[in-house]
Amino acid sequence: MLALIAVPLSAAFAFATNPRSQQLFGGRLSEATTGGYQAFWWIVTLLLLALPVLVGYGVAKMSGRALIIVGAIVALFVIAIMVLGQLFVF
Repeated sequence: MLALIAVPLSAAFAFATNPRSQQLFGGRLSEATTGGYQAFWWIVTLLLLALPVLVGYGVAKMSGRALIIVGAIVALFVIAIMVLGQLFVF
């Protein structure tokens, strides 16, 4: 699973650690504050890092309750990315 997210993970990490990459994006993302820009890409990086672990753990040994908890965590990450994306991209 990690091989499937290697390229997006490296790109998100590169965008999070290099504030000059903000100039590559047009629109509101290029006009966002440096802190907001980096926070957005760090959240994306953390989500991509957590994804294989959550999927692997879920496949290995999850009960119904545990699946609900993991689903809620993933949903919170997706909501956080959507909110930050709306704030800084659109």
